[in-house]
Amino acid sequence: MVVQGQRRVSARIQEKQEEKQRLVKRRMELLGDVVKGGAGNEKGNNVYSRKKRKSAVDSKTKDDSKNEEEQNEVPSQTTSSAAAGDELPNGSVVNVAEKSDTVRVKETLRLFNKHYLQFVQEEEKRCAKPTVNRKASKSKSKKAKAKKEEPQEDAKAKAKRPDLKAVSKASHDFMVLMMLNNETLFSEKRIGDIPGIKVGYQFYSRCEMVAVGFHSHWLNGIDYMGASYSKGMYKNYKFPIATAIVLSGMYEDDLDNAEDVVYTGQGGHNLTGNKRQSRDQVLARGNLALKNCVEQSVPVRVIRGHKSSSSYTKKVYTYDGLYKVIQYWAEKGISGFTVFKFRLRRLEGQPILTTNQVFFTHGRVPQSVSEIRGLVCEDITGGQENFPIPATNMVDDPPVAPTGKINFQNLIPYLRLPIFCLKEFTHGKNELTSCLSPYLLAIILGAKFLRIAGFLYCKSLQVAQNIKLPTNVVGCNCEGECVDPRTCACAKLNGSDFPYVHRDGGRLVEPKDVVFECGPKCGCGPDCVNRTSQQGLKYRLEVFRTPKKGWAVRSWDFIPAGGPVCEYIGVLKRTEDVDVSENDNNYIFDIDCLQTMKGLDGRERRLRDVSIPTTDCLDRPEDQRSECLPEFCIDAGTTGNIARFINHSCEPNLFVQCVLSSHHDVKFARVVLFAADNIPPLQELTYDYGYVLDSVCGPDGKVKKMACFCGAADCRTRLF
Repeated sequence: MVVQGQRRVSARIQEKQEEKQRLVKRRMELLGDVVKGGAGNEKGNNVYSRKKRKSAVDSKTKDDSKNEEEQNEVPSQTTSSAAAGDELPNGSVVNVAEKSDTVRVKETLRLFNKHYLQFVQEEEKRCAKPTVNRKASKSKSKKAKAKKEEPQEDAKAKAKRPDLKAVSKASHDFMVLMMLNNETLFSEKRIGDIPGIKVGYQFYSRCEMVAVGFHSHWLNGIDYMGASYSKGMYKNYKFPIATAIVLSGMYEDDLDNAEDVVYTGQGGHNLTGNKRQSRDQVLARGNLALKNCVEQSVPVRVIRGHKSSSSYTKKVYTYDGLYKVIQYWAEKGISGFTVFKFRLRRLEGQPILTTNQVFFTHGRVPQSVSEIRGLVCEDITGGQENFPIPATNMVDDPPVAPTGKINFQNLIPYLRLPIFCLKEFTHGKNELTSCLSPYLLAIILGAKFLRIAGFLYCKSLQVAQNIKLPTNVVGCNCEGECVDPRTCACAKLNGSDFPYVHRDGGRLVEPKDVVFECGPKCGCGPDCVNRTSQQGLKYRLEVFRTPKKGWAVRSWDFIPAGGPVCEYIGVLKRTEDVDVSENDNNYIFDIDCLQTMKGLDGRERRLRDVSIPTTDCLDRPEDQRSECLPEFCIDAGTTGNIARFINHSCEPNLFVQCVLSSHHDVKFARVVLFAADNIPPLQELTYDYGYVLDSVCGPDGKVKKMACFCGAADCRTRLF
């Protein structure tokens, strides 16, 4: 890694920069958009997790390997990480003050995604103003047929590239704000790899590369260091020097053979998008920088861009490693104009190319059931969800399905109600497929069957008989779809704004203490953007077997940051009614929304621009029982959905969000998992289980310890 030298800046320029920073900061404060604290605080706002109860009784079975397998399968949730000074199983001491480069890159991109969605939100509000104004004028006077007076800015067409607007509209303000909060990465350009970004890393916008300092231009293909870098570590180099190039098929003379590339220089290109040259290129700027790389043997980073219908920008950019510029020349191009050509060759010893595997989603993602390797169940939901959820197992021999091994031969007379589909596999063969009713089976065979079967899939939350949910909530009076946050009662509860944007089918702008969605008593329809988490699965998911973590979940589709993944479904119970002696049930999720909003027991607090109804005010007299332990929980041990198979990670790509829709009591809040990052296809979905280290004890009172196999760069090495 090359250490960067400091760039010299004149006193006059420095004074102007400081003045601009003061003005920008003041402007952002007036808008209420200043992010206080550094990237470390941002992490707490973005990936905030729930605490999950774990049975205090050791699981004892005759088969030790099976017991270990079940423990590895346990989904648990953890916001809390190891504190500084905690001792790990290997005897080392945790130092949480230092973050890995991988984590810093992830946090910076999360910050960018938040700003991006905020600009999208503002753009959608601007485009909705004409509709709102027409409705308002119509309601005031039905006889009025005067000319519609709309602000000129509202007549503009909707921006096609909000990702560029998130940076270009106020690029200086945005970047200066990040600099003020120490939230930018590698603002100084550098030669070679960028820490925290390995070969195969995927970006979903040119602007994302700008945010982390990987490529500093969101339009130019060549990024280079100018004469200002001629001091310090680079004083012996001849400038300009190229640091990175983007191959995206924009030039008609480009030739990409993976390991060997002929790259067309910059300039003279028709920006209308027909890829034709319109004038001669000159040996200056980026072209001169690549020429200097040839003469000084300086490698450049190569990023390949491909079209993708799934990506939120319709493109994906993959880092393919370092290339050496070995030759350059000038020639007449296809259009008859002079172009500069540069031959690049990939350096040896790097990981294999990944772009051909990705080509975004069409690489290794099955396109039909017949292409699925290790299939043990075509659909664990029995047709309940918007998409079938297959299960695959290439680990066990013979392979088993998530439902376990059951002999259904004696159950055939009872298999009548088509609610859930289970499969029995023996020696890898499908012997029987049956449609079962969980309620009928519970009556006939009792709870023992449910424990043997593993679980019964259920799409909606079940409520215990001794719990009565509130029903006196008042909804909004919007019609069709909520569009005006100034008049929508539900939007007012969310801080006078909608928590979601329409883009990509609905995305949560940022995590909050609680999100208020429209409910059954609202006037809007099911397609309202403020019902995003109620609209079922939006992405194709798969349950798959892992060697060390039991069952896991991944997506076949790209999931954008803020996209809803699934709700944690099970049986809503009182915490005191859960039998902790049932050592085979490790799927109990505490609804600790109230405790989290108060910041109790080390829980991280979030953005609090919400209005909690007075009946559930946080300032009411303390309930000692609620103060120490959440009153209610979701038990997915015997009945649940896809969420129960999602594993823990110390660096998760999902976060937990409490949502209220049919009522406004935070003690019964719905638990919904959202994407914290842009998640590529086939990446395992994970969230932080929230265990506090040394918080789980066995029946003998001794602290239980369980290793963590998440494989994250900053793994805490222990789950609890």
